[in-house]
Amino acid sequence: MDMQTLQTFLSTTVIELAFKVLAAIAFWIIGRWLSGKVVALMQAAMSRNHVDPTLTKYLGSIVAIALNIALVLGILGYFGIQTTSFAAMLAGAGVAIGAAWSGMLGNFAAGAFMLVLRPFKVGDFVQVGGLVGTVHELGLFGTTIITPDNVLTLVGNTRVFGETISNYSARPVRRVERTAQLAGSVDPLDAIARLKTAVAAIPHVATSPAPEVSLLDMNLVGPVIAVRPYCGNEHYWQVYFDTNEAIVRTAREAGWPAPTPSQIVRTTAA
Repeated sequence: MDMQTLQTFLSTTVIELAFKVLAAIAFWIIGRWLSGKVVALMQAAMSRNHVDPTLTKYLGSIVAIALNIALVLGILGYFGIQTTSFAAMLAGAGVAIGAAWSGMLGNFAAGAFMLVLRPFKVGDFVQVGGLVGTVHELGLFGTTIITPDNVLTLVGNTRVFGETISNYSARPVRRVERTAQLAGSVDPLDAIARLKTAVAAIPHVATSPAPEVSLLDMNLVGPVIAVRPYCGNEHYWQVYFDTNEAIVRTAREAGWPAPTPSQIVRTTAA
Protein backbone atom coordinates (compact mmCIF):
# COMPACT_ATOMS: atom_id res chain seq x y z
CA MET A 1 0.00 0.00 0.00
CA ASP A 2 1.59 3.32 -1.06
CA MET A 3 1.39 6.60 0.92
CA GLN A 4 -1.25 8.06 -1.36
CA THR A 5 -3.58 5.15 -0.77
CA LEU A 6 -2.92 5.29 2.98
CA GLN A 7 -3.59 9.01 3.13
CA THR A 8 -6.80 8.56 1.14
CA PHE A 9 -7.93 5.74 3.44
CA LEU A 10 -7.14 7.71 6.62
CA SER A 11 -8.76 10.90 5.40
CA THR A 12 -11.88 9.03 4.34
CA THR A 13 -12.08 7.14 7.62
CA VAL A 14 -11.45 10.23 9.76
CA ILE A 15 -14.04 12.24 7.86
CA GLU A 16 -16.58 9.43 8.14
CA LEU A 17 -15.84 9.01 11.85
CA ALA A 18 -16.09 12.76 12.42
CA PHE A 19 -19.49 12.84 10.70
CA LYS A 20 -20.66 9.95 12.87
CA VAL A 21 -19.46 11.64 16.08
CA LEU A 22 -21.16 14.89 15.08
CA ALA A 23 -24.32 12.97 14.18
CA ALA A 24 -24.20 11.13 17.52
CA ILE A 25 -23.86 14.44 19.38
CA ALA A 26 -26.76 15.87 17.40
CA PHE A 27 -28.85 12.77 18.09
CA TRP A 28 -28.04 13.03 21.80
CA ILE A 29 -28.96 16.72 22.03
CA ILE A 30 -32.15 16.33 19.98
CA GLY A 31 -33.08 13.10 21.77
CA ARG A 32 -32.60 14.66 25.19
CA TRP A 33 -34.70 17.65 24.13
CA LEU A 34 -37.48 15.41 22.81
CA SER A 35 -37.46 13.18 25.91
CA GLY A 36 -37.65 16.29 28.10
CA LYS A 37 -40.63 17.52 26.06
CA VAL A 38 -42.35 14.11 26.35
CA VAL A 39 -41.87 14.03 30.13
CA ALA A 40 -43.01 17.65 30.49
CA LEU A 41 -46.16 17.03 28.40
CA MET A 42 -46.95 13.89 30.40
CA GLN A 43 -46.50 15.66 33.73
CA ALA A 44 -48.57 18.63 32.53
CA ALA A 45 -51.40 16.30 31.51
CA MET A 46 -51.27 14.55 34.88
CA SER A 47 -51.30 17.91 36.70
CA ARG A 48 -54.36 19.01 34.70
CA ASN A 49 -56.11 15.84 35.85
CA HIS A 50 -55.16 16.61 39.47
CA VAL A 51 -52.85 13.61 39.85
CA ASP A 52 -50.79 13.59 43.06
CA PRO A 53 -47.58 15.68 42.51
CA THR A 54 -45.41 12.96 44.03
CA LEU A 55 -46.86 10.34 41.67
CA THR A 56 -46.37 12.74 38.74
CA LYS A 57 -42.70 13.17 39.62
CA TYR A 58 -42.31 9.44 40.20
CA LEU A 59 -43.69 8.45 36.78
CA GLY A 60 -41.81 11.28 35.06
CA SER A 61 -38.50 9.95 36.44
CA ILE A 62 -39.26 6.42 35.22
CA VAL A 63 -40.19 7.62 31.71
CA ALA A 64 -37.10 9.87 31.52
CA ILE A 65 -34.77 7.00 32.46
CA ALA A 66 -36.41 4.66 29.93
CA LEU A 67 -36.13 7.24 27.13
CA ASN A 68 -32.47 7.93 27.93
CA ILE A 69 -31.63 4.21 27.83
CA ALA A 70 -33.41 3.89 24.47
CA LEU A 71 -31.49 6.92 23.16
CA VAL A 72 -28.12 5.47 24.21
CA LEU A 73 -28.93 2.12 22.60
CA GLY A 74 -29.97 3.90 19.40
CA ILE A 75 -26.71 5.88 19.23
CA LEU A 76 -24.65 2.73 19.84
CA GLY A 77 -26.57 0.98 17.06
CA TYR A 78 -25.81 3.90 14.72
CA PHE A 79 -22.09 3.33 15.32
CA GLY A 80 -22.54 -0.33 14.41
CA ILE A 81 -22.13 -1.65 17.95
CA GLN A 82 -24.20 -4.75 18.66
CA THR A 83 -26.68 -3.64 21.29
CA THR A 84 -28.06 -7.12 21.98
CA SER A 85 -25.14 -8.06 24.21
CA PHE A 86 -25.21 -4.60 25.77
CA ALA A 87 -28.91 -4.98 26.61
CA ALA A 88 -28.25 -8.41 28.12
CA MET A 89 -25.43 -6.96 30.22
CA LEU A 90 -27.70 -4.11 31.31
CA ALA A 91 -30.41 -6.58 32.29
CA GLY A 92 -27.88 -8.65 34.27
CA ALA A 93 -26.64 -5.55 36.03
CA GLY A 94 -30.23 -4.64 36.83
CA VAL A 95 -30.81 -8.05 38.40
CA ALA A 96 -27.62 -7.76 40.46
CA ILE A 97 -28.48 -4.26 41.62
CA GLY A 98 -32.04 -5.36 42.38
CA ALA A 99 -30.77 -8.22 44.55
CA ALA A 100 -28.38 -5.93 46.39
CA TRP A 101 -30.94 -3.15 46.84
CA SER A 102 -33.99 -5.33 47.42
CA GLY A 103 -34.97 -3.33 50.48
CA MET A 104 -34.77 0.01 48.66
CA LEU A 105 -36.68 -1.36 45.67
CA GLY A 106 -39.29 -2.78 48.04
CA ASN A 107 -39.74 0.67 49.58
CA PHE A 108 -39.92 2.14 46.06
CA ALA A 109 -42.65 -0.32 45.00
CA ALA A 110 -44.59 0.17 48.25
CA GLY A 111 -44.44 3.94 47.74
CA ALA A 112 -45.83 3.55 44.22
CA PHE A 113 -48.74 1.43 45.49
CA MET A 114 -49.52 3.95 48.24
CA LEU A 115 -49.50 6.80 45.75
CA VAL A 116 -52.09 4.90 43.68
CA LEU A 117 -54.25 3.52 46.53
CA ARG A 118 -53.99 6.69 48.68
CA PRO A 119 -54.66 5.22 52.17
CA PHE A 120 -53.73 8.65 53.55
CA LYS A 121 -52.52 12.04 52.37
CA VAL A 122 -50.26 14.79 53.65
CA GLY A 123 -51.77 16.36 56.78
CA ASP A 124 -53.68 13.26 57.92
CA PHE A 125 -53.25 12.03 61.49
CA VAL A 126 -52.39 8.34 61.20
CA GLN A 127 -50.91 5.31 62.90
CA VAL A 128 -48.44 3.59 60.55
CA GLY A 129 -45.40 1.40 61.09
CA GLY A 130 -45.82 1.50 64.86
CA LEU A 131 -45.88 5.32 64.94
CA VAL A 132 -48.68 7.80 65.56
CA GLY A 133 -48.47 11.27 64.06
CA THR A 134 -49.26 13.67 61.23
CA VAL A 135 -48.13 12.82 57.69
CA HIS A 136 -45.55 15.41 56.61
CA GLU A 137 -44.47 13.89 53.30
CA LEU A 138 -45.10 10.74 51.27
CA GLY A 139 -41.82 10.02 49.47
CA LEU A 140 -40.74 7.38 46.98
CA PHE A 141 -38.81 5.38 49.58
CA GLY A 142 -40.17 6.55 52.93
CA THR A 143 -43.03 8.35 54.66
CA THR A 144 -42.21 11.27 56.95
CA ILE A 145 -44.30 11.48 60.13
CA ILE A 146 -44.38 14.28 62.73
CA THR A 147 -45.17 12.63 66.07
CA PRO A 148 -47.27 14.42 68.73
CA ASP A 149 -44.07 15.42 70.58
CA ASN A 150 -42.94 17.25 67.38
CA VAL A 151 -40.29 14.76 66.26
CA LEU A 152 -39.76 14.35 62.49
CA THR A 153 -39.56 10.60 61.82
CA LEU A 154 -38.95 8.74 58.54
CA VAL A 155 -40.53 5.29 58.13
CA GLY A 156 -39.70 2.99 55.20
CA ASN A 157 -42.64 2.53 52.84
CA THR A 158 -42.35 -1.27 53.04
CA ARG A 159 -43.01 -1.12 56.77
CA VAL A 160 -45.87 1.34 56.30
CA PHE A 161 -47.56 -0.65 53.54
CA GLY A 162 -46.90 -4.04 55.15
CA GLU A 163 -48.59 -3.23 58.47
CA THR A 164 -52.01 -2.00 59.55
CA ILE A 165 -52.73 1.62 58.62
CA SER A 166 -55.11 3.59 60.85
CA ASN A 167 -56.21 6.93 59.38
CA TYR A 168 -57.82 9.00 62.12
CA SER A 169 -58.53 11.89 59.72
CA ALA A 170 -60.53 9.82 57.23
CA ARG A 171 -63.80 10.37 59.12
CA PRO A 172 -65.23 13.77 60.12
CA VAL A 173 -65.36 12.96 63.86
CA ARG A 174 -63.44 10.75 66.27
CA ARG A 175 -64.53 9.31 69.63
CA VAL A 176 -62.73 10.21 72.86
CA GLU A 177 -62.55 7.28 75.29
CA ARG A 178 -62.65 8.17 79.03
CA THR A 179 -64.00 6.44 82.14
CA ALA A 180 -65.17 7.71 85.53
CA GLN A 181 -64.72 5.47 88.57
CA LEU A 182 -67.39 6.22 91.19
CA ALA A 183 -67.74 5.24 94.80
CA GLY A 184 -70.22 2.54 95.68
CA SER A 185 -72.54 5.04 97.39
CA VAL A 186 -73.01 7.17 94.25
CA ASP A 187 -76.21 6.68 92.23
CA PRO A 188 -74.93 5.75 88.73
CA LEU A 189 -78.10 6.96 86.97
CA ASP A 190 -77.79 10.42 88.56
CA ALA A 191 -74.09 10.45 87.69
CA ILE A 192 -74.85 9.62 84.05
CA ALA A 193 -77.34 12.49 83.78
CA ARG A 194 -74.90 14.98 85.34
CA LEU A 195 -71.98 13.86 83.17
CA LYS A 196 -74.06 14.05 79.98
CA THR A 197 -74.86 17.69 80.73
CA ALA A 198 -71.24 18.49 81.59
CA VAL A 199 -69.77 16.81 78.51
CA ALA A 200 -72.27 18.41 76.14
CA ALA A 201 -71.06 21.85 77.30
CA ILE A 202 -67.42 21.16 76.32
CA PRO A 203 -66.32 23.26 73.30
CA HIS A 204 -65.97 21.42 69.97
CA VAL A 205 -67.88 18.33 71.13
CA ALA A 206 -69.97 17.06 68.22
CA THR A 207 -73.75 16.88 68.56
CA SER A 208 -74.03 14.12 65.95
CA PRO A 209 -73.30 11.53 67.04
CA ALA A 210 -74.21 12.63 70.54
CA PRO A 211 -71.82 11.99 73.46
CA GLU A 212 -72.16 8.51 74.92
CA VAL A 213 -72.31 8.33 78.73
CA SER A 214 -73.25 4.85 79.97
CA LEU A 215 -72.73 2.41 82.81
CA LEU A 216 -69.68 0.44 81.69
CA ASP A 217 -68.91 -1.87 84.61
CA MET A 218 -69.30 -2.61 88.32
CA ASN A 219 -66.33 -3.50 90.51
CA LEU A 220 -65.45 -3.65 94.20
CA VAL A 221 -64.95 0.11 94.32
CA GLY A 222 -68.27 1.00 92.69
CA PRO A 223 -69.83 1.83 89.29
CA VAL A 224 -67.63 2.66 86.29
CA ILE A 225 -69.10 5.18 83.82
CA ALA A 226 -67.96 5.30 80.18
CA VAL A 227 -67.70 8.92 78.99
CA ARG A 228 -67.32 9.06 75.20
CA PRO A 229 -67.77 12.39 73.40
CA TYR A 230 -67.12 12.81 69.65
CA CYS A 231 -65.12 15.62 68.08
CA GLY A 232 -63.12 16.58 65.00
CA ASN A 233 -59.62 15.15 64.86
CA GLU A 234 -58.03 18.59 65.18
CA HIS A 235 -59.76 19.09 68.56
CA TYR A 236 -59.14 15.59 69.92
CA TRP A 237 -56.64 16.41 72.68
CA GLN A 238 -58.50 19.55 73.74
CA VAL A 239 -61.73 17.54 74.17
CA TYR A 240 -59.77 14.69 75.82
CA PHE A 241 -58.37 16.94 78.57
CA ASP A 242 -61.59 18.96 78.92
CA THR A 243 -63.52 15.70 79.45
CA ASN A 244 -61.19 14.77 82.30
CA GLU A 245 -61.74 18.19 83.86
CA ALA A 246 -65.53 17.90 83.38
CA ILE A 247 -65.56 14.56 85.24
CA VAL A 248 -63.57 15.99 88.17
CA ARG A 249 -65.65 19.20 88.29
CA THR A 250 -68.95 17.28 88.19
CA ALA A 251 -67.83 14.99 91.01
CA ARG A 252 -66.78 17.95 93.16
CA GLU A 253 -69.98 19.92 92.55
CA ALA A 254 -72.16 16.86 93.28
CA GLY A 255 -70.23 16.08 96.45
CA TRP A 256 -69.43 12.50 95.48
CA PRO A 257 -67.08 10.72 97.86
CA ALA A 258 -63.69 9.60 96.59
CA PRO A 259 -63.78 6.02 95.26
CA THR A 260 -61.78 3.77 97.58
CA PRO A 261 -61.43 -0.01 97.51
CA SER A 262 -63.52 -1.88 100.05
CA GLN A 263 -61.65 -3.98 102.53
CA ILE A 264 -63.14 -6.83 104.48
CA VAL A 265 -61.26 -7.77 107.63
CA ARG A 266 -62.09 -11.07 109.30
CA THR A 267 -60.86 -11.98 112.74
CA THR A 268 -60.98 -15.36 114.30
CA ALA A 269 -61.24 -16.04 117.99
CA ALA A 270 -58.16 -17.50 119.56
